Amino acid sequence: QVQLVESGGGLVQPGGSLTLSCAASGSIYSSNVMGWYRQAPGKERELVATITTGGSTNYADSVKGQFAISRDNAKNTVYLRMNSLKPEDTAVYYCRFRGDGRDYWGKGTTITVSS
Repeated sequence: QVQLVESGGGLVQPGGSLTLSCAASGSIYSSNVMGWYRQAPGKERELVATITTGGSTNYADSVKGQFAISRDNAKNTVYLRMNSLKPEDTAVYYCRFRGDGRDYWGKGTTITVSS
């Protein structure tokens, strides 16, 4: 079992920045993929960014150049730095862990971009 604890959400003004964190604990083996997904009101959940244990990243086209994903393997923690936030970035952001055939989701953290 793997537990995911997300933090860093909140209210931010347009143009502002936030950093999300997701710490994984439990039965974690060396090779895995962690990432962030988001679900805006009335929309389906979508990929934001993922990162492998080796540091390979994948971004949704909509956030390339605006968001940056990173991880600390020693802490089993993944980060999402979000810059130049826009109202359309408002969503619940979910952390995801995949490895060894297992797939876990965090409970989500809400980001609201509004003046």
